[in-house]
Amino acid sequence: MSEILASIGLALRLIGGGDPGLWAIVALSLEVSLAAAVLACVVGLPLGGLIAVRPFPGRRAVIVSLNALLGLPSVVVGLVVYLLLSRAGPMGSLGILFTPTAIIVAQTLLVLPIVAAMARQFVEDGWHEYEEQLTSLGVTPARAVLTLLWDLRYSLLTVVLLGFGRAASEVGAVMIVGGNIDGVTRVMTTAIALETSKGDLPLALALGIVLIAVVLTLNAGVYAVREWSTRRHG
Repeated sequence: MSEILASIGLALRLIGGGDPGLWAIVALSLEVSLAAAVLACVVGLPLGGLIAVRPFPGRRAVIVSLNALLGLPSVVVGLVVYLLLSRAGPMGSLGILFTPTAIIVAQTLLVLPIVAAMARQFVEDGWHEYEEQLTSLGVTPARAVLTLLWDLRYSLLTVVLLGFGRAASEVGAVMIVGGNIDGVTRVMTTAIALETSKGDLPLALALGIVLIAVVLTLNAGVYAVREWSTRRHG
């Protein structure tokens, strides 16, 4: 127990002392996770909205498939992205394997089904409420999706947060396509796994504390925004 407390004390001193190695890893982790979450939202929110409001043959099969992808194993995504980006793969000429860009690609593929499936559910609920009004106004499906996404923007913040949390907590796919290279592709989750295996528990704990603090801060921010929205708009 005393060893654990000593490690926590050292971890707090690393954070408070502004250790450059620690904060470089934190900065890269936030950079790639935010980029992946934004890309997934840019594609996933309209995609989920269109599936919600636009009837088409095979819609139920698409919804079932999208929901099934929520449990997509991250190592499989990492393997597929690795095969695509490796030197012998169809996108090997890009030369982005073992770079932050490759990590963003893998994280985006993991987050996209989550964003699309959650957005589909939110927009479908909104569509049931406003379908008659929007249809009577002659609004096109694309315009209806944009209207509902804007109207549900505060609720959809939860989806964005969920996507960011999934990207920030990813280990397997990031390790496969990023390689966990010090100073280049090492992010918080892969660094925690590495430092734990090396027995450097203070650094691993420091990174874990920062990761939890980031997630708690974002959750608190989203909660505050939703509360403010509820008070202002009812």
